[in-house]
Amino acid sequence: MATGFPAATGDVLSAAMYNGLVNFTITTNTGDYTAVLNDQYQSLEIMNKATAIAFKIPTNASVAFPIGTVITVLNIGAGLCTISAVTSGTTTVLSAGAVAAAPTLAQYKSAALIKTATDAWYVVGAIA
Repeated sequence: MATGFPAATGDVLSAAMYNGLVNFTITTNTGDYTAVLNDQYQSLEIMNKATAIAFKIPTNASVAFPIGTVITVLNIGAGLCTISAVTSGTTTVLSAGAVAAAPTLAQYKSAALIKTATDAWYVVGAIA
């Protein structure tokens, strides 16, 4: 998680917190990954596997990301990265991809996952 987030009323903004606002926290995943609450703050989730890999978005009941959360996913592996819901009947994932509910990222492609409602996410970027 980037330094500086989250802040509470009465916190004093330090230089480290302020400078941390422009940095991404980078995590590399070599296996399937389900988003966690710490992914909401300027986090770059790198997916790196030679074969297919999955990035899953949990239901709001499991992980209550605030509406407006943006998670950035970058696939550097040779395998396709599929972005989808853990529970597709509850969480809606929409994209302009060939399969709107499960867009894929080829190698060196990235996408932003944007939460717009309780269990609704849009995936925008270099998706197929």
